[in-house]
Amino acid sequence: TSLGGVACRPDAWDEAGERRAELRDASDFLSLDPGTDEAMRTAVDEARAAKDSLGGAFEVRATGLPPGLGSCASGPERLTARIGGGLFSIPAIKGVEFGIGFEVAERRGSDVHDAIVPGEPPEPFARATNRAGGLEGGMSTGEPIVVRAAMKPIPSIRIGMPTVDLHSGEAVRATYQRSDVTSVPACSVVGEAMVAMVLAEAFLEKYGGDSMDQVAAALEHHRAEIAGLGRPASADETS
Repeated sequence: TSLGGVACRPDAWDEAGERRAELRDASDFLSLDPGTDEAMRTAVDEARAAKDSLGGAFEVRATGLPPGLGSCASGPERLTARIGGGLFSIPAIKGVEFGIGFEVAERRGSDVHDAIVPGEPPEPFARATNRAGGLEGGMSTGEPIVVRAAMKPIPSIRIGMPTVDLHSGEAVRATYQRSDVTSVPACSVVGEAMVAMVLAEAFLEKYGGDSMDQVAAALEHHRAEIAGLGRPASADETS
């Protein structure tokens, strides 16, 4: 979504539509906004000429998830913490945010929380917005999970970082070993895999069985329960 200060359009995901995979694969930077590729390439070339490196940010979205993955019972069980921990386990990741992220600190509650509204059958409920990024109370809401991670620039820069010689105690520059100008596009692939692993683990915890047939049956049973929540109560149930 950004590289070296060059940012993709905020609506790039929506505009890409069914062409997302095509656009991503066609971009050297795995971007959904073709208009920024040239500016990103220029930023990389300028940083290379300056013997420096660049950081940036990437976004991972997971769609089609059922509500209720994760738990609100304890911190380690919260899906928010598990996804965040997984992304923070990737070297050089310095920030993670869900949905509108740090914007929540600047808004009022009525402009942050996602209202529950009637859904389209067979789903009884939906969310009017997805500012929380598909997670609430440590659990999935059924809306797409939207998470972004910020990666710092690679520290082994060609110009050499200032440091201290351990033998003489004098100020020197670190010896250059090797360095790419940026690894943000590659890191986005790692981040996508990490989010997938965390979600697969949470999915199997909820619907796990000894075979895929058992997993599928548990999922369908849960979906039927959810669909039943939105139906009017029968006379027998109300009595």
